[in-house]
Amino acid sequence: MVSMLENVTRPEGGRSIERELKRGSLELVVLHLLAPREAYGYEIVSKLTADTNGALAVTDGTLYPVLYRLERSGFVAVRWETPERGVPRKYYRLTEAGRLELARLTHEWTSFAKAMSKLLRS
Repeated sequence: MVSMLENVTRPEGGRSIERELKRGSLELVVLHLLAPREAYGYEIVSKLTADTNGALAVTDGTLYPVLYRLERSGFVAVRWETPERGVPRKYYRLTEAGRLELARLTHEWTSFAKAMSKLLRS
């Protein structure tokens, strides 16, 4: 079956809603991925790509500014670990404030998605 969107072309200079949605939800995504356990940057990039079949894939150049912002805001804490052989890794984990922020952003996203879904069905 061919998707209806496959034949739709974006006007030159047109903005991608997908890109804007990804940018606007990346903090929520990162907090969600860190909720079960700590992880280092490459793990987060890999998990995000795998869990979404590439739909929400990001580069480390996109991820690290988000992680730094979350760290400055007190939503994630970091620790360094140096394996016996290898390069040091910076691990990120949610703080209590990060868990509260995750709950707040999840509620916002869910409310927004429900409203959009309702509107688009009408």
